[in-house]
Amino acid sequence: MSSDFKLDIFSQHDSEEPGLGTTLTSKMLLDEKVNAVHTVREQGKLSINNFATNAERRAVNDRFLKANKATIGDNVGLLDEEEGHHLHGSAKKSGPLISGAAYCVSSCSMIMLNKIVLSGYNFNAGISLMFYQNFITTMVVVLLALSGRISVEKLNWRLVRVWIPVNVIFIGMLVSGMYSLKYINVAMVTILKNMTNILTAIGELYLFRKHQNSKVWTAMFLMIISAVSGGITDLSFDAVGYAWQIMNCVLTASYSLTLRWVMDEAKKSTKSGSLNEASMVLLNNLLSLPFAIIMIFLFGEWDYVIHADVVKLPTFWVVATTSGLLGLSISFNSMWFLHQTGPTTYSLVGSLNKIPISIAGILVFTVPLSVSNLFSILFGLFAGVLFARAKIS
Repeated sequence: MSSDFKLDIFSQHDSEEPGLGTTLTSKMLLDEKVNAVHTVREQGKLSINNFATNAERRAVNDRFLKANKATIGDNVGLLDEEEGHHLHGSAKKSGPLISGAAYCVSSCSMIMLNKIVLSGYNFNAGISLMFYQNFITTMVVVLLALSGRISVEKLNWRLVRVWIPVNVIFIGMLVSGMYSLKYINVAMVTILKNMTNILTAIGELYLFRKHQNSKVWTAMFLMIISAVSGGITDLSFDAVGYAWQIMNCVLTASYSLTLRWVMDEAKKSTKSGSLNEASMVLLNNLLSLPFAIIMIFLFGEWDYVIHADVVKLPTFWVVATTSGLLGLSISFNSMWFLHQTGPTTYSLVGSLNKIPISIAGILVFTVPLSVSNLFSILFGLFAGVLFARAKIS
């Protein structure tokens, strides 16, 4: 609009008075220039002032936003830290409970499943069952080692030669345990296993000069009473089964003592100078396979296994395989539970775990019981707990 207004003025003055129009026009142009410069200066000042004001406002806003972000970040950090402490505390509290439950359930389940395979299915090849379970354990440990889940020592001939005496006793311990469980009820097997503690204590006294306090010997004396009274009052007494169980107690105590004796020499035979639980599991189960094959042919179990109708049942293989996996899980669950708690709690829970095993064995397999035999079993369980408490003190 200003350009049109200027053109109209120029036309009027040119037609009337050309000279005056030119002067007036020049003056007006000059005044407009001056006013324009003045306006520009004022606008420039206002723009500068506005710019400065806006800059200050932006700076204040930036500082406010940064302060808010820092406050929010601190709050989030505190919340994350509190949540982390809460989760860590929960894991620390639940770790011993979960690991202890896993150890007890796996231990109880394996005994019950072995009893089902040997007695429920009437499977008369304990060595073959041991071979199958040890083969499963060996394969699982090897796969876990190859995948990097666990670490095992590299086997060498020197280590194998040192470990063979322990492995022979280990095989005898497993086989005798299989056959005793076939002929004796679970509760009495649990009570008779207390005799292993007595034989181990006597062996430690003569071999390693390790003395026990009076409470331990008192508890072991109570164990002897409970075992003898339990055998006398056992309505389903089987001499063959008791003979196998006595052999199992002797071999189990021998395994514990021999393992302690050869452990130092075995550690010297490894590159790392140590031998963890996984390596011992692999050694025991892998080295037992060739011995088991020889014993299977020697005792004629191969012909029985081929012609037995029970091996054609899918459920039999499910139970046998599960019992083998549980045998391996006991080793790892015991390590986990021992790491979460300690030797004291581990020993006490191991003794207390015999109570649900005995009760489950009586209820599941409908064992004939007399009042005196039931009292002997309960007395033996009490003696086992007392023995664990005495060892702790």
